[in-house]
Amino acid sequence: MKHIRTSGILLHPTSFPGPDGIGDLGPQAYAWIDFLESSGCTIWQTLPLGPTGYGDSPYQCFSACAGNPLLVSPTLLMGEGYLSPEDFADRPAFPLRQVDFGAAIDWKMKIMNRAYHNFVAKSGLQTSEFTAFCEENAGWLNDFALFMAIKNSHGGVAWQFWPTELKKRDKDALNAFTIANSTEINFYKFLQFFFFKQWKNLMDYAHEKGIKIIGDIPIFVSMDSSDVWSNPELFYLDGEGNPTVVAGVPPDYFSPTGQLWGNPLYRWPKHQEEGFSWWMNRICATLKVCDLIRLDHFRGFCGYWEVPAGNSTAEFGRWVECPGDAFLQKMLETFGDLPIIAEDLGEITRDVNDLRLKYGLPGMKILQFGFGGSANDGFLPSNYEKNFVAYTGTHDNETFKGWYDNADQKSQDFARRYLNSNGEHISWDGIRAIWQSVAVFSIAPLQDFLELGDEARMNFPGKMFGNWSFRYTNSDLTPDLAFRILDLNRVYNRIPEISSQTFVRADIHYEKP
Repeated sequence: MKHIRTSGILLHPTSFPGPDGIGDLGPQAYAWIDFLESSGCTIWQTLPLGPTGYGDSPYQCFSACAGNPLLVSPTLLMGEGYLSPEDFADRPAFPLRQVDFGAAIDWKMKIMNRAYHNFVAKSGLQTSEFTAFCEENAGWLNDFALFMAIKNSHGGVAWQFWPTELKKRDKDALNAFTIANSTEINFYKFLQFFFFKQWKNLMDYAHEKGIKIIGDIPIFVSMDSSDVWSNPELFYLDGEGNPTVVAGVPPDYFSPTGQLWGNPLYRWPKHQEEGFSWWMNRICATLKVCDLIRLDHFRGFCGYWEVPAGNSTAEFGRWVECPGDAFLQKMLETFGDLPIIAEDLGEITRDVNDLRLKYGLPGMKILQFGFGGSANDGFLPSNYEKNFVAYTGTHDNETFKGWYDNADQKSQDFARRYLNSNGEHISWDGIRAIWQSVAVFSIAPLQDFLELGDEARMNFPGKMFGNWSFRYTNSDLTPDLAFRILDLNRVYNRIPEISSQTFVRADIHYEKP
């Protein structure tokens, strides 16, 4: 896929402001799109948009195709007549700059239940729009709604601990449960209906403004997901549904025992035998909510680290080859193009680079990684090549200011000299460096534009709780900030098409040449 030199901002929708404890797809989402347009950015990158489970991580979801119901906007539901002002009378007070997930989940499920009952009373479940949505998405929606209803009826425990007949999908048991719990099952379908309706409207608005959305596909799925429960033959599981081998990465300089992720591993021969149909359906579903996909852990499509289940660390594993070439070829045949950014970070071997280059996929460059002391470091902007996406940092990194504050003196000194900086506004100096690079896309987290420290960090890998909670406030997105980003985009030629509008400020004046 041919890309045009441009720029964007990394921000997850849960980080939007709003009164309901967590960002959603309501008015503040549209204000965000307006801000991107005014700043000259034409890319919005998000994290995965699926329904989060234990630990609130968007990389551990209950479904690879479903949307996160916490993102459904009660304000928009009220606008459609499914909620009234009285329904919000008991809304708690929430912190402004972070998500309190426990409180937010409790409130959102309460208000969504009210909306659901009003929806049923007002429209019934036989509306043409709702029926068409359920029919179009039946391939994943029926199993997901059933999975969530069973999980809820058993106190939220993982499906491996359900009664045997439900765990093993006994047909009679599932039919009986479906009949007895139709209201609960339809509630989960209702949430998905409005998630995708609200997201489509927002995505259409972004497209009207010339903004594309980069989404994210984690390479692995959560063990506790409808995907594994409903497709056990596609994963390495034993007769009781427990994984026999799990995912991770081997020991390295940063982690002497490796990283044990614990996700179940794919039976790739089975996937290949079926023409990668599960994967093609997953990618098709993802492309309904984004224009490009960041394919997480791209090296795992060449070879992955397999750890026998039961180990407490990832030390004792082995590399297993993966049919990545056949997989990407199937994608090319299915979609006619490869709308993919390859997350090629970590220990990358020649076969991984060869696979990325064969299909012309952009890789990733992280500026924070470049200040180890060598001028030929591949993460320094002066060494970038065009077909890359340059970042100051990602959701897994410290903020750029946080990295600088915590770096050793040698790295700080190199960063100041390389960026021609005194360190006072190191985040903006880092942003400027990647914006002026040859990388086709330059992207930075909103936290770096706001010059925030690690108090605003999105995720700390290996830390189970306290992640994913960053939120900005309305006062953060100022006209001054938009003009400052616009200045970078104009100076470094990252606006694909400048309108005839004149942007005027006391010290900045732009006109179309």
